[in-house]
Amino acid sequence: MIVPTKNAMLLRRILLWPFTALYGALLLARHALYDGGLLKSERPEVATIAIGNLALGGTGKTPMMELVLRILEGTAPLATLSRGYGRADTDVHEVLESDTADASGDEPVQVKRKFPQVRVFVGADRVKAIEHIEERVVEVKVVLLDDALQHRRLDAGLNILLTTWSRPYCDDALLPAGRLRDLPSRAKAAHVVVVTKCPALPDTAEHARWRARLGLTEGQQSFFAGIGYDAPSIRVVPSDGSKPSEHRSDPGALNRTNCLLFTGIADPAPLVAHLRSISGQVEHVAFSDHHPFTRTDLQRLADRYANFAAGPKMLVTTEKDAARLSSSIEGSPLDGLPLAVIGMRTIILNEPERFAELIRHHVTTHSAHR
Repeated sequence: MIVPTKNAMLLRRILLWPFTALYGALLLARHALYDGGLLKSERPEVATIAIGNLALGGTGKTPMMELVLRILEGTAPLATLSRGYGRADTDVHEVLESDTADASGDEPVQVKRKFPQVRVFVGADRVKAIEHIEERVVEVKVVLLDDALQHRRLDAGLNILLTTWSRPYCDDALLPAGRLRDLPSRAKAAHVVVVTKCPALPDTAEHARWRARLGLTEGQQSFFAGIGYDAPSIRVVPSDGSKPSEHRSDPGALNRTNCLLFTGIADPAPLVAHLRSISGQVEHVAFSDHHPFTRTDLQRLADRYANFAAGPKMLVTTEKDAARLSSSIEGSPLDGLPLAVIGMRTIILNEPERFAELIRHHVTTHSAHR
């Protein structure tokens, strides 16, 4: 992946400034209509937690949602709601474990398979979808919303804003000059701001500098998060040539193993670095975020796997990519090849207990007043 230099980024911002200014003006007008009450926002009766960002992908929204689901373990029933990027329809739909990414989107399918007890929904109209959830899921305790900060029609009870350590929103620019899809001032709507993908926990002084850089108010909570990785799930290939029928978790499977990694996610750099720290030779084949894998893509990967390294080797991908692959791998050029799937976890570095209590308090106090 080619990383643009600072000079290249500055030149891009200068050349695209007129388009960025127009986009910014449209956003200002839209927010003014909501802030002035001419367009209405609705607060659902059920507790809602919106996890979002200001930039285009890569901030770790799905791992954050999974962290919140783990924090709320034992609280039931729970529901999640997202747009379902890449799905064919826009109507409200409940995701099943057997669903494909085409029907429900890759991330909702991933969440449903990891948390089968959670009711997972997709729908473009968040307000309509929450009404649907309240009708279908009796006594639902909370709805977690993925990527809902821009949906002003919905007034969530708790807004969690994510921004990355390497490219925080305060250092970015609006589209198309930068990667921001909304105004940096929208950060004021967040109750909690989490700086994700941190290399280490900053000290107290650095924490204060970050709060100043991000322009946080006294009432906004701030946290720093790192990345952890689950033990890889290995697709077992029987030695007799019969079809693989099971997966197993093996913490040491990739140690000193040559890995052909392929990803269709917004920011694969942390995973590439992780693999290079534990494995042998690592080669990365990058696709665009949410890339729909074709048979040609899989043939390309199979051909590269056959030739890229000698000795022990394995194909490696992410849970998000595996959700898109699951319905197409049987009978494909990858059928019969060893495949490891790695899950990524968000880890709160500073005061994780306080972060968890903040989430639980929002849900329990809301439920007590319903």
